[in-house]
Amino acid sequence: MLDSADYTPRLKSLYADSIRAALKEEFGYKNDMQIPKLDKIVLNIGCGRAAVKDSKKAKSAQADLTAIAGQKALTTVAKNSIAGFRVREGMPMGAKVTLRGDRMFEFLDRLITVAMPRIRDFRGVKPSFDGRGNFATGLKEHIVFPEIDFDKVDESWGMDIVIATTANTDAEAKSLLKHFNMPFTA
Repeated sequence: MLDSADYTPRLKSLYADSIRAALKEEFGYKNDMQIPKLDKIVLNIGCGRAAVKDSKKAKSAQADLTAIAGQKALTTVAKNSIAGFRVREGMPMGAKVTLRGDRMFEFLDRLITVAMPRIRDFRGVKPSFDGRGNFATGLKEHIVFPEIDFDKVDESWGMDIVIATTANTDAEAKSLLKHFNMPFTA
């Protein structure tokens, strides 16, 4: 394994070397602290009805998300009991993980360069921002990541990906992600 003191993720060095300067010129920032940057990436897998029938499904989703993120995922539990769905309070329902720092840049690099091109009939992601500079998207199958062994997967999960930035507007956040080569549709 590489010594972490000597290693810098590719997208992190790209951001420091060229993206910061391009954003400063594009939006005319007077101070370097105004330049938007990535804050965190949150990954979430919800098991839904599969977790109600079999409690091991949530553990399987947690193991898969841990492999994808390279960091231990937390099990999410139901907050309320819902009799119609046979859900009890405290029942494991999925997994989530928050990535920051080098792991965040490594995940974004794998998402853009490896996982998204493996999606069937992929034409780009819809630019869906929340009005405060945060981007959210979803994947129908988590098996597009190379860390997941397709033969050992018992069920294919959908996955939510939220990329939080320090940008104040959606235009700034979209420009930041475009510089990272996020494949947006028109």
